[in-house]
Amino acid sequence: MATEPATAEKPWPVGLLSSKIREYIDRLGTVWVEGEITQWGLSGGNVYGKLKDVDGDATVSFTIWSSVKAKIPDDLKHGDRVIALVKPNYWVKGGSLTMQVFQMKHVGLGDMLERLERLRRQLAAEGLFDPARKKRLPFLPHCIGLITGKDSDAEKDVLRNAQLRWPAVDFRVIHAAVQGDRTVPEVISALRTLDADPRVDVIIVARGGGDFQNLLGFSDERVVRAVAECSTPLVSAIGHEADRPLIDEVADLRASTPTDAAKRVVPDVTEELSRVQQARTRLTMRLTGFLSNETARLASVRSRPALASSSWIVDSRSQELTRYVARGAELVERAIDHELRTTAELRAHVRALSPQRTLDRGYAIAQGPDGHVLRSAADAPQGTMLRLTLAEGALAASSEGPLAGKL
Repeated sequence: MATEPATAEKPWPVGLLSSKIREYIDRLGTVWVEGEITQWGLSGGNVYGKLKDVDGDATVSFTIWSSVKAKIPDDLKHGDRVIALVKPNYWVKGGSLTMQVFQMKHVGLGDMLERLERLRRQLAAEGLFDPARKKRLPFLPHCIGLITGKDSDAEKDVLRNAQLRWPAVDFRVIHAAVQGDRTVPEVISALRTLDADPRVDVIIVARGGGDFQNLLGFSDERVVRAVAECSTPLVSAIGHEADRPLIDEVADLRASTPTDAAKRVVPDVTEELSRVQQARTRLTMRLTGFLSNETARLASVRSRPALASSSWIVDSRSQELTRYVARGAELVERAIDHELRTTAELRAHVRALSPQRTLDRGYAIAQGPDGHVLRSAADAPQGTMLRLTLAEGALAASSEGPLAGKL
């Protein structure tokens, strides 16, 4: 008989609701699920635990009855990743839902490796592993951020080796779960906290190794992407040399061990002091050699005659200067004598052509009243006043006119 719908006037009893929930859940049947064991306890031969989604935030309770327990592996424990054949079971009396386990076994290593490899190829295709995006570590970090398990050997190794190499180095340590279901959220939270701290120059994520399943949290896609988003250089020191979680691929530097991380991040003060001393020694030698060479060159220059004595130029050139002076005086005298002779010759020529010489020989120059020199008797008719210039002095005369015949 069909049940009438529940109303405010005719509500269902709790038992009816519970029975309907159980009927609905029973119809789901059995199903294979995969998850991580986050709780495992024995009571009365039965196992009671919880199974968590490996990627999401979802958890279900499960029960393994004593009759089934003998059929499952004896080494199952908290933190294991498993697949289980379960059937949802709603307990009407207690109002709780649990998964009744019929089979349970470890997730096959091959399956996990295949999934991990697919994720690796996906992230590589996105460029998260590209060497070009990796940041250089600072030469001498003042403050190092460290994410590691509380009181772990990894923490002790990093702190001890770093402080042995450079005692003044400072750390900001954030403890986080390094295996199990709390690993991913706690590591991501620590990463974001240290990346936002302006004092932190570099971040180290360290864990002291472990089996494949214990390291799965550091291959989680969310952790890998959180590391890729960090603006602070990050060093991955997860596991040992053979371990290769995905965080190693995206980190700016992969260290084989926590001790190796400390050595790669912090310089050795003894080695650096030795390098400084070697550099100072080489610099001193080069400067000494340079100064010695320059001193020798300066001494060589100073030993030259030009700088050894300031009077050498006058001394070496005095006789040459005397010769030049005598030669100059001789040439000047010769030039003067030559010019004097030339002048005398020119004077003689000028005097020979001078009218005065003609006058000295008894000639006279006749000039008319207007001062023109008379060249023809016709130029001085009778009665023309004349001026006669003689060798010495001048006479006034009067023309009688042209003569009838020649003198």
